[in-house]
Amino acid sequence: MNSVIERLRRTTDTIVGADDLRERLASGRQLRIKYGVDCTAPDLHLGHAVNLWMMRQLQDLGHRVVFLLGDLTTRVGDPTGRSETRPVLTPEQIDANAASFLKQVSLVLRTDPDVFEVRRNSEWYDAMSIAELLGLFGQVTQAQLMSRDMFRERVAAGREIGVHELVYPVLQAYDSFAMRSDLTIVGSDQLFNEQLGRVFQQRLGSPPQVVLTTTITPGIDGRAKQSKSLNNYIGLTDSPRDKFGKLMSIPDELVEAYARVYTELPLPTVAALAAAGGGRAARDAKLRLAAAVVTRYHGAGVAKAELDNFRHTFTDHGEPANIPAVTYAADRATILDLLQAARPTESNSNLRRLLRQGAVTLNGERLTDPATPVSLNTPLTLKSGPRTWHRITPVRNSG
Repeated sequence: MNSVIERLRRTTDTIVGADDLRERLASGRQLRIKYGVDCTAPDLHLGHAVNLWMMRQLQDLGHRVVFLLGDLTTRVGDPTGRSETRPVLTPEQIDANAASFLKQVSLVLRTDPDVFEVRRNSEWYDAMSIAELLGLFGQVTQAQLMSRDMFRERVAAGREIGVHELVYPVLQAYDSFAMRSDLTIVGSDQLFNEQLGRVFQQRLGSPPQVVLTTTITPGIDGRAKQSKSLNNYIGLTDSPRDKFGKLMSIPDELVEAYARVYTELPLPTVAALAAAGGGRAARDAKLRLAAAVVTRYHGAGVAKAELDNFRHTFTDHGEPANIPAVTYAADRATILDLLQAARPTESNSNLRRLLRQGAVTLNGERLTDPATPVSLNTPLTLKSGPRTWHRITPVRNSG
């Protein structure tokens, strides 16, 4: 059992109840691992997947992940990490987000019924009377809740805290009792709520869950943690090419942390990558890291293809294979028109920024003026940014 815990420690920050975990693993019974999420819009990234891969290791040993969809608590709104009150979602939005969550976690977790179970916390909260609910709230003091840094900071800044936000940790804590959680694997920002879950379990006559918090790494910019709003993340649903390219863009000093947390490379190999130094050695270390991550999610064959493509494109200065095609029904356009056609979800300000930065080439010619005219007589190769290529194909109007 110590070997299991040592494997988990590779990506572990804190274990609350380590002795209990050893005993439960040694008991031979199937453990119930709580994985609770609120059904907000999911966009899972490699940071989230650290927890998922740890759960997958335990699933492979026969333990069960109980995937708790917090449909009721989503209606309440988790205040964690927020300086303002979060808007509440409709039931239809909650259901759509829950389906997306399930699809994304299945990229890592096994979902066969022997080791995976889905629950919703509305199952017990919708059946609970007001008297029972008030009884739960009565077991937690205002002082306990206000001990959280985020609440104190909001009060100090004169920002409002809704009563529903104050009771959210109580609801999350009771979930652990209701679902008979043996172990929960969470980010450090959830430690308070899950420790409160241990308190509820003990008061209500159940063994307290083990709480394991995981290592958090900076995003690909080397600063804040991965976030969609900061565009510094690697999404689970990113293509193999995007994963590979984003990993090649990280600062050299992140290679060791990323290799340790996001891959299964042996730790001596991780140490060797960290000691690689700068220049060509740092580039080669990132190539090894990127190939390991893509292998984990997409297989060794795909990783080999992406490695070859990257070397061909960026080392040999060639074009990547399978450049996506974009048709354009006009004889002439501006370079900004072509960028808009190739990257329709990008704002004009972002496209103009790429031009100003000299990140746009057309058939190898660098263009910086958005009004540059382009004649569309033959297919053109558009490159916008370090990893984004499009083949612009003119379409002639008949008649």
